[in-house]
Amino acid sequence: MTPVFVEPSPALPVVSVVVAFRSGSAHDPHGREGLGRITARMLRRGAEGWSSEAIEQTIDLLGGELGVDVSPSATTVHFEVIKRSLEPFMDLVATLLTRPLFDEHELARLKREVEAEIVESRDSDAMLCSRAFRRTLFPQHPYGRRVGGTIPTVRGIARDDVAAFYAAHYTRKNAIVAISGDVEVEEGHAIAERLLAKLPDGAMVPDPVPPPSARPGRRLVFVDKPDRTQTQMIIGGLGTHASDPDHWPLVVANTAFGGTFTSRLMNEVRSKRGWSYGAYSRVGFDRQRDTFTMWTAPAATDAAACLDLQLGLLHALREEGITADELAFVKKYLVRSHAFEVDTARKRVHQKLEAALFDLPEGYHEKQIERIEAVTLEQANAAIRTRLSEDDLVVSVVGTHEALGEAIAKAIPRLADAQVVPFDAE
Repeated sequence: MTPVFVEPSPALPVVSVVVAFRSGSAHDPHGREGLGRITARMLRRGAEGWSSEAIEQTIDLLGGELGVDVSPSATTVHFEVIKRSLEPFMDLVATLLTRPLFDEHELARLKREVEAEIVESRDSDAMLCSRAFRRTLFPQHPYGRRVGGTIPTVRGIARDDVAAFYAAHYTRKNAIVAISGDVEVEEGHAIAERLLAKLPDGAMVPDPVPPPSARPGRRLVFVDKPDRTQTQMIIGGLGTHASDPDHWPLVVANTAFGGTFTSRLMNEVRSKRGWSYGAYSRVGFDRQRDTFTMWTAPAATDAAACLDLQLGLLHALREEGITADELAFVKKYLVRSHAFEVDTARKRVHQKLEAALFDLPEGYHEKQIERIEAVTLEQANAAIRTRLSEDDLVVSVVGTHEALGEAIAKAIPRLADAQVVPFDAE
């Protein structure tokens, strides 16, 4: 049975719908990276009785929005439409979801577009830095692969690959539906049934992702790009799992360290020294353990000093922990700002969808405030020492290696490995 979540709200005559599947880029076969994303995008490139042009014209005429997103662990097809256009929009999406054509001509056109997007993405230093970081932290692991694939893997994707991926993953038992807005609960369930009625029951697809292991030592990956006056820098390693007993203490401690505009990292990097417009740290989550990261974007002339400072701040964090004043401040911040996480029906139903999609512990969102308020200083600082490593770190930098490479390497004591990769490498 497909889980369906409905969050009614009569505030606006708008309905938002998400059809999510528990499969993402982690399910891409080796050598076919990008397949899951191309399959999702092909849904609006033609369906039974619909050409791609007719689909786009109808979406515009009805004034709705339709999109697809793919992550390592999930694929979502989502739309939002004014209530009076819900019926025809729903009929269109139901057809796209259940009767796609996967036309050869459209697939070839989409693959050319994806290749162009991959080339264009090389203009984004932030994206290059993030890719290099994850590729180095998660080598040979699904979390280190590119969701959109590479030019060679995209070129290798054939219609049969797309059809097979669709048949294996787009099933009722692999789906979760979240609906919010101007609908009653019963109406929401009826919408979900209409959208998925023609999908086969299938089976819930197992998650193929194994728990990632920390790579020993400090590793530098330098993405070499000519004529950079500003750098992008990510420092980090493995972080937390939502089921860890110290998950919430680490979330709270990280917020004190780098999660707000007045946190320790921002204060030292931006406020005191003006080295980077932003300076943040983050602990993410997925079905398996994800990352802890620090991000800055200093000028090339400040990059080595900024890196040295950040490593020093991480050392102090592990040695001394956060203070009682920092803990009290961020607990108030997290509790008071929680209202902005649940102030719309869409946000509330997305929390339920997220919990189901990523197998979050029971009450993960509902008991968030209670769990934050319960965090003690000892728990927060123990979580820092347990989960964050100074020794097993990846440092990813985008800059001009000839001008900066030596200084960056010298700023990392006990550097175990360094690699330089061209910015346009696949």
